[in-house]
Parts: sequence; structure tokens; C-alpha cells
Amino acid sequence: MSGLKRNYYGTAEKLLVAVDCIIFGFDEKEIKLLLFKRKFEPFKGRWSLVGGFVGENEDVDQAASRILKDYVGLENIFLQQLKGYGKADRDPGGRVVSFAFSALIPLKHHEIEIVESYQAHWFSQDEIPNLILDHNEMLQDAIENLRIKAQRQPIGFELLPEKFTLPQLKTLYDNIYQTNLDSRNFRKKILSLNVLKKLDEKDKSGSKKGAFLYQFDAEKYEKMVKSGFDFQI
Repeated sequence: MSGLKRNYYGTAEKLLVAVDCIIFGFDEKEIKLLLFKRKFEPFKGRWSLVGGFVGENEDVDQAASRILKDYVGLENIFLQQLKGYGKADRDPGGRVVSFAFSALIPLKHHEIEIVESYQAHWFSQDEIPNLILDHNEMLQDAIENLRIKAQRQPIGFELLPEKFTLPQLKTLYDNIYQTNLDSRNFRKKILSLNVLKKLDEKDKSGSKKGAFLYQFDAEKYEKMVKSGFDFQI
């Protein structure tokens, strides 16, 4: 009997609960957004964030992970819940409240092949089509959240190669802020954080002189993620 749920709220109006996932992928050159063609009406076949409904006996975060796996084939992604969207008229299909989740993941060829087999696609930020419902609003909120996070915590440990150049790290931040940050100020600021280890190796793929390679100091990086900092450039 302890496992049975009592129907205390039988007279309350019913509504549906959904999740929508804003998944950004970084391919070491640019940040892209994962979209898929909606699989049901209304708006079937139009570009949408990856989303679906929460099951009756399912936690919201469990639903987000399940939907990513079932709809676009992605697994074991750390998701951050952003906020809820509950305008009464947000969905013409019914009274639906949606919780938005966001993630920024390294984008490898494997992830590109997987999602395309599910008829999903990674879009460059200047190619994103108009989205259904309030998904454009969700996207803008997720972008703003990512920028705020980049100001307070270091970003790049799981997104860049083990060894990288400062221009490669700057490319990541340029994409987050959608601007071309001043190289000198960026270099000065990021080195002042004392979270990078300069190596005796150079990347000479771009020029004969080459650029020094760096690594993140894992211990200092994790400590800074927990404590936070101010990365205003």
C-alpha cells in the first residue's frame, strides 16, 4: 500500500509536462546548435529543439536524458536545467509546461554521424532557422546563460584537445560571446587566472614560427569551477 499514490488532487485541472534540450556542440572552430524535425503535430516536420513529454513515473531530468537518447542518439551528456516556460497559450496542442535543459559538448565526427542518422542536424549560429513555439526564446535564454557561465567559470577543459593554443581557446570564447575579443586583453586575462600550463611544444600548423601549446591544470581548473571568478574582458 505504501507504493500507491493517493488521488488528493483529482479535481485539479490536468496539464502536460515537457522538456526541451538546447544542445550546443563545439568542433574547435565554432559552436553549433542541435535541432531535429518535430515528429508529431502540431508543427510536425518543422525544425525544433530536441524535446518531448515527461512520463508519469519519470523525473524531469530522466526524461531529458531519455529523449536525447531516443530522438537523436546522444547519451551520457551532462545537462543543466535552466528554467520553466509556462505561458498558458505557448502550445496550440494543449496546456503544456516545458522545462529547458542546456549543454555544451565537444562535437566530434561520431556525434555528427549519430544525429544525422536520426534526421537531426547541427546548425551554425548564423544558419539557425526559425523555431517552433517559444523555442527561439529558449535558445536566446540558453545563449545568455552560457555567456554568464563563461564569465564566472573557466570553460574549455572538455571541449578542447588535451594540448591547445591560446588562439584556439580564444576561438571558443569568441563563439560564446559572438564577437572578436581583443587578443592581447584575452591573453593577459586568461594567463592571470593561473589555470594554464605552458608547454615546451609548439603547434606549427598555422605558421613556421608556430604557437606554444598549453594544457589546463586540472586541479586548479576544478577548484576555480567551484569557487568561481570574474572573467570580464
